[in-house]
Amino acid sequence: MTLEFVEYPDREMLALSLANKIAGQLAQHLRVNDRASLCVPGGTTPAPVYDTLAGTGLLDWSRVTVFLNDERWVDGSHNRSNGRLLRRHLMTGKAADARYIDLYSGDAEPEAAAERLDALIAPELPITVLLLGMGTDMHTASLFPGAPETALALAPDAPRVMAVRSVRDEPRITLTPAALQKAINTHLMITGPEKRAALERAQGLDPRDAPIRAFLGDITVHWAE
Repeated sequence: MTLEFVEYPDREMLALSLANKIAGQLAQHLRVNDRASLCVPGGTTPAPVYDTLAGTGLLDWSRVTVFLNDERWVDGSHNRSNGRLLRRHLMTGKAADARYIDLYSGDAEPEAAAERLDALIAPELPITVLLLGMGTDMHTASLFPGAPETALALAPDAPRVMAVRSVRDEPRITLTPAALQKAINTHLMITGPEKRAALERAQGLDPRDAPIRAFLGDITVHWAE
């Protein structure tokens, strides 16, 4: 198990190189498999990666399934929807041919959708390429430090999809380590000195206090100032 840290001269080079790496890994998988899966974070940081990926002709997007690490429980048109950002930046151009699993189902509560989402995602496992993000608090997906749901998500018998309510904003739905940890290729994208310092700190902490720690096995970290 190895953590590879790749430092880039700037964020533009990071986005271009990471997009090419992801496209290459998906294409390689499709040479010997019928389908591939790509699981990605929301937020604005990876948007330039998605812009580049959406235009790549290196792979047959119709054989790729895309889904998010997590989602806020808001309508897809809401400005805080991760899915809205993804549809604008990734599910366009050549990548519009990909199959997209929307984590927001329209149910009144995320708990009502968890089992159905698990059934949709299970056939896509193990994830071919997993891209994670991380906050300065060392959270990833909707797994937050010290949250009761995080402790449950890290348990050996945890479900693959879980509702999260111990956040100050909207309820959320998140994939857990049961779905994420066995990815064939795992990448973490972070920018700025604060997140680099947070990552270094996380390596010495319990995953319950630094959830990103649960994924720092076979992973490539991509960082730029």
